[in-house]
Amino acid sequence: MDSTSLTSLYREHIEDLSRRYGKALTAAGFDGIVIHSGTLQLKSLVDDQYWPLRPTPHFQHWVPVCEPDCAIVLQVGKAPVFIWTRSTTMWEIAPRPETDHFTHVIKIVEPEGADGVKALLPTSGKIAFVGDDRARAAAWGFDAERTNPKKLVDALDELRTIKTDYEIACVGEANRRAAVGHRAVFQAFRSSDRSELDLHLLYLAATGQDDPETPYKNIVALGPHAAVLHHIAYDKWAVSRNVESLLLDAGASYQGYCSDITRTWVKGTGATSSAYRGLIEGVEAMQKRLCDAVKLGTGYEALHEESHQQVAAILRDVGIGRGSVDALVSKGITRTFYPHGLGHSLGLQVHDVGCATTKPKPENPFLRNTSTIAERQVFTVEPGIYFIAALVEKLRQSPDASLVDFRLVDELAPLGGVRIEDNVVVLSKDAKAPVLNLTREHLPLGGGYAEALS
Repeated sequence: MDSTSLTSLYREHIEDLSRRYGKALTAAGFDGIVIHSGTLQLKSLVDDQYWPLRPTPHFQHWVPVCEPDCAIVLQVGKAPVFIWTRSTTMWEIAPRPETDHFTHVIKIVEPEGADGVKALLPTSGKIAFVGDDRARAAAWGFDAERTNPKKLVDALDELRTIKTDYEIACVGEANRRAAVGHRAVFQAFRSSDRSELDLHLLYLAATGQDDPETPYKNIVALGPHAAVLHHIAYDKWAVSRNVESLLLDAGASYQGYCSDITRTWVKGTGATSSAYRGLIEGVEAMQKRLCDAVKLGTGYEALHEESHQQVAAILRDVGIGRGSVDALVSKGITRTFYPHGLGHSLGLQVHDVGCATTKPKPENPFLRNTSTIAERQVFTVEPGIYFIAALVEKLRQSPDASLVDFRLVDELAPLGGVRIEDNVVVLSKDAKAPVLNLTREHLPLGGGYAEALS
């Protein structure tokens, strides 16, 4: 991304944050805020090794720095200040920011160690502390009442659901980087037998990320492992049998912002692979329809419920479901094959906050987005169909078993499952399309696209 454009977008981002944070602080009865970057966490109480820092997302909302004991200080009506505490340990070095665009915009002061931060904090007014380390808050003079006050934190979480142009550009770049990895993994899967670990390492190399830098642990699932929704227990040996399916759920990060993309592929020419390819194509077409159905002012949960209607239609089309669409939904058949939510908010966290402030309906317990769809929201759309052994067996023993062709289910089960996932940003009501699909700008097709990459 061009550094001049990034700096310009970031300047507008900081101005917008300053205004919105100022309103949130005033509404919560505070004059200012100190946002802590975080503290390194020990991996074990019997050793001196630390986990890589995952900065407080409220902190990274302001600066893309991954270093402990830094702080953002904002007082209502004043420009923000970034207190940049440089690590002096001889054991480790903090990762350098990828660009210095922020240094041209936000005021930076550099104290001598974490203890020097306290002297730079505001001494007048009611100031809140936001961060994970309550001990640090106490050391810096904040009592429990002013540490992570719920009303303020809730407001800041909700504020994060509406993205600035800078944030949208960062998520877009994170999608571009992830697309490079997805293409590399697909080519390797198509041309040779690789272990899940091999494919994971290939993805990291292609995207230029180390494991701790990825937004989440890559889900690299060959064959039946695709039925494990968060499969990260990689096989470490090359596949000796002819495994014909791969589900890859993997993202990338840029300036702290995440992408979250899933693609499912199949190779082989047998009857089972052909049937599975039809399932992928059905989920692909459904996913695109759901993206097109995004509409300002409607509830995301309604879109999730529509996805179950469409899953039922696919189950009927491929021959798995024997009942009507309404029966397959009302009897819970679709929830056996599609048990998770349609998607979630996306930003500084993969499962970002602020879009699930109300509980979903009881039949949608895993839905992470229950918000009213609004302009500048960024979220995922990720329907799927899986053959999860425990859920399939429960259905097989149920009174509704006659609604399913278990012969076909058993035939397809070794291929695991299908998920197609894109990242979209909701556009204004005056736009020609309801959303901008940040993923398909770089991965035009969702699955089974050997021809597109030939």
